[in-house]
Amino acid sequence: MNAQQRDTPALETTYNPDLPMREARRIYFDRYGFINGGYDERWVKLKAGPIPIYFPNIPSRVVAARYHDLHHILTEYTATWAGEAEIGAWEVASGCGHHWPAWILNLSAMGVGMAIAPRRTYRAFIRGRSSGNLYTVPFDDALLCATVGSLRARLGLDRSPAAIHPGSIASFIAWMLAAIIITVLPLAVAAAAIVSILRMYG
Repeated sequence: MNAQQRDTPALETTYNPDLPMREARRIYFDRYGFINGGYDERWVKLKAGPIPIYFPNIPSRVVAARYHDLHHILTEYTATWAGEAEIGAWEVASGCGHHWPAWILNLSAMGVGMAIAPRRTYRAFIRGRSSGNLYTVPFDDALLCATVGSLRARLGLDRSPAAIHPGSIASFIAWMLAAIIITVLPLAVAAAAIVSILRMYG
């Protein structure tokens, strides 16, 4: 996954509404070169330009990722840095339930989104405020057999977002502050640790 440097329009990633989710997911995996969604890998690999970033692919992250991938299909947000910022904002706004890895990763994506695609991140958050998601739905064969169109209708993704009101703006600002803290805090801790080590051995 490569970072998009500008706030450019989303890539064309449409899915036929009559497709079962299982088939749409196969198309999604093929489109981005994912092997079984990476669910079986021990480590998750991201790329920020030439720099690879790894983190453990823990079971709770895999559970959340299975829903997250279906959300990519239903929302048609891309699996790029800007697209992940969009779907991260959308999932935060629509709620991640008890899936704590989703909250952390989505807030981190929102923080990145404000740097590379702020308008798209904001619009995705507003969209999420007026739609549901699959995090509270059992992940089973019935879900994967449901059609793309039926799930979009069920979650309200076939409708235009509700009008923006002060509550939506306030909610976005509050979550954005949390996203910035989650994004910046690890970097600050790492920088402080490096400085401390340099002073110790300098």
